Amino acid sequence: MTTTDLHTLASAYAVHALHGQERAAFERHLVDCDACEQEVAEFTATAGRLALASTVRARPVMREQVLQRITTVRQVSPRAAPLERVRRGALRGGGPVRWALAASVAAAAAFGGTAVWQYERAQDASRAAAQTQRHVEDVAGVLAAPDAKSRSAKVAGGAGTLVVSASRERAVFVASGMSAPPRGKVYQLWFADGGKMRSAGLMNPDRSSQAVLMQGAVDGASGIGITVEPAGGSKQPTSTPVALLGVPT
Repeated sequence: MTTTDLHTLASAYAVHALHGQERAAFERHLVDCDACEQEVAEFTATAGRLALASTVRARPVMREQVLQRITTVRQVSPRAAPLERVRRGALRGGGPVRWALAASVAAAAAFGGTAVWQYERAQDASRAAAQTQRHVEDVAGVLAAPDAKSRSAKVAGGAGTLVVSASRERAVFVASGMSAPPRGKVYQLWFADGGKMRSAGLMNPDRSSQAVLMQGAVDGASGIGITVEPAGGSKQPTSTPVALLGVPT
């Protein structure tokens, strides 16, 4: 595969469409190709925006179909007690009637608990989906901002690009082909504020290529650093940075 061929793979790489030797060859090429690094960052932003545009809502008729199908499900009937025993139980306030009432109350309580549990699970899923959508929107917003500026460097065997939007006061770090951190460790991002380092979040240790919305505002930071920290991160850097990038101006 020639260098010219590799230049054409930036879009496929950004949407994780390359596999095996082709992906490895492009990642080696990406380390020394600033043009491809920029294209990967731009295609990643575009893919994020397209993902939001293609969201499909469930059809309103689906609810009616579900409710209709519920009526076709056969339920098991309780074993009927002899009528005379039911009458005697009703007269002395015990027997089958009392137990049937207790069972009904217990079933209602169990059903209520199940309904509450299902509702809470649905609420959790809804909140998680909303949070994911906001994250994608924020990342895409920074990468596609009219005033977005970027700076790239070699990072941990791969490439890293810092994209900053002054109007949004946010930054995104785009990693391509980074080697995995040691077991039980994680890459942590930092803003450099003068002589101090301010935590800007953790990278996913299981992904060599990713776009990370850095936590907190850029707020005059002069650069960013990336260190290897224990899982869960640290309050202050505990290792020598594997990369330092100045904030593009």
